[in-house]
Amino acid sequence: MRIKKSFNVAIIVGIAALVMAFSSCGEDSPENAVAVQDFDLNNYIGKWYEIARIDFKHEKNMDNVTAEYYLNDNGTVRVVNRGYDFVDGKWKTSEGTAKFRGATDEGALKVSFFGPFYSGYTIIALDPLYQSALVVGKNYDYLWILSRDITIPDETRFEYLAIAEDLGYDTDKLVWVEHDEY
Repeated sequence: MRIKKSFNVAIIVGIAALVMAFSSCGEDSPENAVAVQDFDLNNYIGKWYEIARIDFKHEKNMDNVTAEYYLNDNGTVRVVNRGYDFVDGKWKTSEGTAKFRGATDEGALKVSFFGPFYSGYTIIALDPLYQSALVVGKNYDYLWILSRDITIPDETRFEYLAIAEDLGYDTDKLVWVEHDEY
């Protein structure tokens, strides 16, 4: 009888842990970060250079970081991130999948590099020609400035920094990515 109770408790604890794990893989963004409207995925597809980011473990010690987006036949997006780890002296690549969280004309997506676990990818600023973008993740630990070129104009940089700061991001944490290898 005790074994059966212990087994049932273990099952309940296991299910609760799974529920918490899945719920902690948020697909959203901070509440006040609003996705761009009239978004056109076809214009976003292609290669982007990471200009700046709030550093996190998967990009630590990386320069020359790029993200390439490819449209899949099923409407999802193949994501290929690549960067040079200057400590290990190696190029690293990670592939994932992105899909819309809702309407396909809003810059609110979710991306997964680890199976069924998705996280928010919200484009909150985008120039009309799709040459630069400001992207946030699920919380204030994730922020990227992207460009189609290895630099962005100062005016755009200052605009994106102001937007991020107004939303509550600590832009002093940004790592400015060097692009010296193409």
